[in-house]
Amino acid sequence: MDSSQALAEAAKLAPRGVVALVSALAFHGLTDQIPREIWVAVSQRDWAVAPADSLIRIIEFRDTYMTNGIEHHRISGVSVPIFSVTKTIADVFRSKVVDRSVAIEALRATLQQRKASPAAITETAMVNGAWRKMKPYLEALTSNG
Repeated sequence: MDSSQALAEAAKLAPRGVVALVSALAFHGLTDQIPREIWVAVSQRDWAVAPADSLIRIIEFRDTYMTNGIEHHRISGVSVPIFSVTKTIADVFRSKVVDRSVAIEALRATLQQRKASPAAITETAMVNGAWRKMKPYLEALTSNG
């Protein structure tokens, strides 16, 4: 099963979930990592255990982090909710389960590929509680020096 088909299957298995973190980075072309599992965020009130035989990794997000930045992509006839580029960047900086080097490389790729402006990244990071962690890296990557 290819990665796109796996995202569609994950959307069916976790209908209230949103593809997030490393899986969202891979979908947006912002990492060279190939996640073994599909990372799916669910809100605290929708907490669920992934089926034992599935390739889904459930990550719990606060309800406030589940309300913005969701895009729906049609994959194999299934509407797959995936966090946007800027929301995903904010989430990986805020995350304790994603290595900081992955977050920095994704931020660099986002800027190089012009998938989002520094202003849009900053705004989303502020709304999603990641600005303090992201600020020095964004400033370093966008400085003219």
